[in-house]
Amino acid sequence: MRRNHPLNRLICQVLAASALSFGATAQVIKPMPTGEMILNLKKLNVLGSAMYIAAHPDDENTIMLSWLAKERKVRTSYLSITRGDGGQNLIGPEQAELMGLIRTQELLAARSIDGPEQYFTRANDFGFSKTTEETLQIWGKDAVLGDVVWRIRNLRPDVIICRFPPDARAGHGNHSASAALAEEAFAAAADPTKFPEQLKFVKPWQAKRIVWNTFNFGTVAQTQKPAEKDFIQVDIGVYNPLLGKSYNEIAAESRSQHKSQGFGVPRGRGARPEYLVHKAGEKATKDAFDGVDITWSRVKGSEGIQDLINEAVSKFNPEKPETIVPILVKAYQKIEGIQDEYWKTQKKKELESLIVACSGLYFEANPNEFSSVRGEKVNVALSYIKRSDANVSLKKVHLTGFEKDTTLTQSLGNNELNRITFPVTIPANQPLTQPYWLAEKKRGKGMYRVDDASIIGLPEKPADLQAELTFTIEGKDFTFKTPVIYKYTDEVRGELYRTYEIRPEVTANIADKVYVFADNQPKEVEVTLKANKADARGSVALEVPKGWKVDPTTTIFQFSNKYQEQKVVFKVSPADITHASASEATFRAVVTTPSGTSDKGLLTVAYDHIPPQTLFPVAEAKIVKLDIKKKGNNIGYIMGAGDEVAAALRQIGYKVTMLGEKELDEDLSKYDAIVVGVRAYNTEPRLKFYQKKLMEYVQNGGNMVVQYQVNNNLQKIDGGLGPYDFKLSRDRVTVEEAEIRFLKPEHPILNAPNKITSKDFDGWIQERGLYFSNEWDGKYETIISSNDPNEKPADGGLLYAKYGKGNYIFTGYAFFRQLPAGVSGAYRLFANLISVGK
Repeated sequence: MRRNHPLNRLICQVLAASALSFGATAQVIKPMPTGEMILNLKKLNVLGSAMYIAAHPDDENTIMLSWLAKERKVRTSYLSITRGDGGQNLIGPEQAELMGLIRTQELLAARSIDGPEQYFTRANDFGFSKTTEETLQIWGKDAVLGDVVWRIRNLRPDVIICRFPPDARAGHGNHSASAALAEEAFAAAADPTKFPEQLKFVKPWQAKRIVWNTFNFGTVAQTQKPAEKDFIQVDIGVYNPLLGKSYNEIAAESRSQHKSQGFGVPRGRGARPEYLVHKAGEKATKDAFDGVDITWSRVKGSEGIQDLINEAVSKFNPEKPETIVPILVKAYQKIEGIQDEYWKTQKKKELESLIVACSGLYFEANPNEFSSVRGEKVNVALSYIKRSDANVSLKKVHLTGFEKDTTLTQSLGNNELNRITFPVTIPANQPLTQPYWLAEKKRGKGMYRVDDASIIGLPEKPADLQAELTFTIEGKDFTFKTPVIYKYTDEVRGELYRTYEIRPEVTANIADKVYVFADNQPKEVEVTLKANKADARGSVALEVPKGWKVDPTTTIFQFSNKYQEQKVVFKVSPADITHASASEATFRAVVTTPSGTSDKGLLTVAYDHIPPQTLFPVAEAKIVKLDIKKKGNNIGYIMGAGDEVAAALRQIGYKVTMLGEKELDEDLSKYDAIVVGVRAYNTEPRLKFYQKKLMEYVQNGGNMVVQYQVNNNLQKIDGGLGPYDFKLSRDRVTVEEAEIRFLKPEHPILNAPNKITSKDFDGWIQERGLYFSNEWDGKYETIISSNDPNEKPADGGLLYAKYGKGNYIFTGYAFFRQLPAGVSGAYRLFANLISVGK
């Protein structure tokens, strides 16, 4: 597996880059209030580093992180082993890699508040796991361990802090695995025989110690001392007068960025004791950094640097911060002379940020459109201003990626806005702009494929197209980078930024992810073409499996305007129903233009709390050819936290009506079944007022199918979720291949209108089910049972009760994942749930 951790020459470019880069792909210079200036000045004299390690976004202790970064002033990083791809989305339908994309941006928003740097490994969050062993087997232990070692060797933490213990107390196999990896990487990072290919670019690194930041599982207050003997206590609830907030308050703002997980929290105040349990290395007795020299004396040749920084602190004038710029430049020149490349690079970067802030410099590069295609001409407007009396002049501008240079000597006046517009052409070989870890298909289930080792672990790939500005400040040249980034104004939210995107000439989006063929009748497949340049022309065709037919074979298109769209419809006829190999397959849309062919779609994930995220997945859809029968036609669907079950039901011929308040107030008897979406009783506060009417609907002959709900924030409903009482639990079956046992083989749910067999549970993804019931009234029947290895049977994943003339079903089985993924057996079983009693 170590051979799959390639390191190339680009790493040298990343590690050696001395130019300060503002933003990544969708950020600009962040203002630095004077309180933060003073804090960051003092931080220049602190040469310590801490790394916090956990499994997912939102696992991190944001109070601890903000305390380390802003109170202890050490370089702080959070290494999240995954991007949270397996999380459950409370704000929309995105799942899997799109969920990870959202949570990556939420983590970056959190870090912009609490201060640390954010990193990842390539590991995929494949869903809930109950054991460390299963997690490491799926991830590929060597590969993910190599990623952790790589980050430790790059960041050189003095102290490594784990959020979880490496055992069952962690409550999740991903959690315990993160701690197990951290403890092994603590030793491996210092061992030159481990991952030796990394040593061309980094050196072995031995952290002083690794500790576990304990917490009381299931409680809010963290005052209980750990059972372990070797621990130290720290108070992280300190108030910082420079920031006007305590670290509890900062952390609450940070944690509340995890909106897709519903993790908004109130601002806490007051003392906050935390405990750090010793795991390995030298034991600490009083302080996490016991025995670590975190002053300039740890670096040879650093004499005089601390005195210069102290002078800058003492002479800092919050009303005229530019007065200390000459001192900062002298400190910068001194730091250039030290031999420790790690601290030289880090402290130069910190100083550059302060020099920019104290000088009142602001600069950005904005294209006139938010996207372009290869070979297209675009105007990039470079704006820059100096809002102080600092001695600054602009010497040179270079647009990387465009190979455009402008040499000039321009003295900058105080508060005079300057603007230069560069007409440039996008290079013909410019890569498409999309999240780097999603550019290629995953390497198996457990790891994302990233071939460029220089960016492994970064939250985002640095922008390919950037502006480099060389300023002369107090006689010293500094080169700063800023991404070419699109700026626009929203009428409600004001000024906003989004990544400048390089797109395919024409993209093709297939209307549905899955097309279900229950017979040999053709289906219409709608493809939306989008021109990403003016005067785009060509043709589009569907490539289908052998034996399938498409009419027409090719459709010609021509667009006059950029961003123009056109819908084209193909009629797809299935192969003969007996053609077993065609039972499950994929087809894709292929666009041909004078520039070549492309099979890329266009997908933008947009929410108000994160910048728009665009990717270009393969324009493909899954074909499911199955023998399925159904009864009834009209389905009412109550949307919960967001899923795509309703679209899947339409694929098998149901007429689906989304039920809002207006529809729920109407006569419900016209629906053959009502389906309640995942977490609807958690996220739709008015649903409880319709519960009585829904139960009357069942009693009068209706079918009601309720998908999984959770106890947290569950609405209090008189009589409970169903006609008879049942309790929700956290019981789940995480192994998607787990055996399914039929408790009542003759029950109608397993026999009509489709005969359900064990084969219908083949090919399930991520999990069997979650949040099963563990207690239920005797009037409910249990139909199927399953369990993870070495666990007792979980019978409460599918409860059925006859109520009056109708039927009520609760199911924790994960149809919300299976149906959009085109799992054929899941369609057949769900059709039976809807049809029971018909």
